[in-house]
Amino acid sequence: MPDFGFTLQDCPAGPDRETLLAYRGLAVANISDAMSRGTGTSALRPMHRTRRILGRAYTVRTRPGDNLMVHKAIDAAQPGDVIVVDAGGDMSNAIIGEIMAGWAAKRGLAGFVIDGAIRDSETLAAGDFPIYARGVAHRGPYKDGPGAINVPVTVDGMVVLPGDLLIGDADGLLAIRPHEAPAIAARVRAIAESEAKILQDIERGALDRGWVDAALKTRGVL
Repeated sequence: MPDFGFTLQDCPAGPDRETLLAYRGLAVANISDAMSRGTGTSALRPMHRTRRILGRAYTVRTRPGDNLMVHKAIDAAQPGDVIVVDAGGDMSNAIIGEIMAGWAAKRGLAGFVIDGAIRDSETLAAGDFPIYARGVAHRGPYKDGPGAINVPVTVDGMVVLPGDLLIGDADGLLAIRPHEAPAIAARVRAIAESEAKILQDIERGALDRGWVDAALKTRGVL
């Protein structure tokens, strides 16, 4: 009979290849605007050189400072998956380091998002394998459990479901439900086109600022 506190489930199919390709290169800030600025992270920072991440969320919930189920996730996840770890935001012990990151990269995984700490940070910062984390701790992890794989998790206040589209850049991270992803991507493209026009107007010195006074008038300021 297995110990209580352990859960191991399959990951839903997640976004298809076409949807993932549509998100490649999109700015998280624009995606956030398209999602009405209602979700996302700010405390989890990129620990790698290229500062981007994209893939299907393969979720892990573990007790603070323990990475037994993270090891299992690395072995069970599929190429292109992002392992998203809810470690409770604890900074006492690192959840992963150079060795685990190296094995995940060799298996073709798309990176880690960890609400907790990492170590071997100097080595990881010099590489391109995507890792987002809350910070750094030199103390290593325990490997006892308990933990759960492919259950809903929360990282820095953002709920991530197994199979979500997970995207990040230097501005932060977002989890997107796969069935909503195509419509959100269309909104993002419209936002990007609008911003490109604004930047062109700035370059020409012809930016329309009439909306500022109009907004103040509606509030009775002017």
